[in-house]
Amino acid sequence: MSKLELIATSTFGLEGIVAEEIKSIGYKDVKTENGRVLFKADEAAICRANLWLRTADRIRLKVGEFKAVTFDQLFENTKALPWPDILPRNAAFPVDGKSVQSTLFSISDCQAIVKKAVVESMKKRYRTEWFEENGPLYRIEVSMLKDLATLTIDTSGPGLHKRGYRIAGNEAPLRETLASALVLIARWKPEISLIDPFCGSGTILIEAALIGQNIAPGMERSYASEAWPYIPRELWHEARRETHELADYSQELDLTGTDSNDKAINIARKNAARAGVDQLIHFQTRPLSELSSKKKYGKIICNPPYGERLSELKDVEKLYKEMGKLFKTLDTWSFYILTAHEQFESLFNKKASKRRKLYHGNIKVHYYQYYGPRPPRRK
Repeated sequence: MSKLELIATSTFGLEGIVAEEIKSIGYKDVKTENGRVLFKADEAAICRANLWLRTADRIRLKVGEFKAVTFDQLFENTKALPWPDILPRNAAFPVDGKSVQSTLFSISDCQAIVKKAVVESMKKRYRTEWFEENGPLYRIEVSMLKDLATLTIDTSGPGLHKRGYRIAGNEAPLRETLASALVLIARWKPEISLIDPFCGSGTILIEAALIGQNIAPGMERSYASEAWPYIPRELWHEARRETHELADYSQELDLTGTDSNDKAINIARKNAARAGVDQLIHFQTRPLSELSSKKKYGKIICNPPYGERLSELKDVEKLYKEMGKLFKTLDTWSFYILTAHEQFESLFNKKASKRRKLYHGNIKVHYYQYYGPRPPRRK
């Protein structure tokens, strides 16, 4: 198999988590950059990365990279890349683009030139002047960053956060990739009790259940590159077989989701059922004031309201103060709280052990981490 360079794109702040995931599935040649993680592997990695990576946004195949400050340079260098080795004669290959701090700032012009260059490259191999583009999808992206052009093809199709289980969400649903990252950053393990007292549509707990039973997040969905002749079909069969072999459906979990909103709990139950983990999570309509647990040790991971609207801010600040008092009663537990409110620690009345800057959509948020005492080791 040939050596490829792949790019796992990522939300800012999650690059390190994505890199850890890539290494955990067996790929060691990893390089982290802003918003993406590059790694070298073979064709099988396209299948395995799409199926297994929980926190990456999508997997892109890097075709080439070069400096371009003129449209002629962009055209000639793009044309010289091995497009016919990847794209079949009937490939559909739309071109997306972006440009940041580059001489070639017109995205539409960059897209048109790349499209023309790929067509010229294909003409030589296939000896035709016209391509119908009625076959599998190869979505090309030209990314201009400080005059460096990077040409990639998207292997994922819909973003990797679209696991396929969420039929509906609350007003500002947490992306599945970010929810999974919250669980991984918290170093939660299957034997540890986990509560989300603001569970909404249940995303954090569903992702925890998938992690706890080592269920590949992309097991039940399809990918653009599954239709590519470039990747032998048996590689996809083998990768999917691996997901079934490695899933541990016998692993017991203690996951609880509560919310004061009946509708949210109903949605959470339906989402969990579609993900196949509804028997692993106990969802219940319950106000925050009734937060409790008989377990001595555990973790709370939650995404409470932020108070983005000024009219809601006072209620949210009151809620954070209440959280501070209630969480204190679980004095041997650890807490992990995602919020955009800059004064959260003051309102919660406790300084976090650690905090991490992340992005929830376009909103800058902080992940406040409060470490409780370590439970004694089991004999």
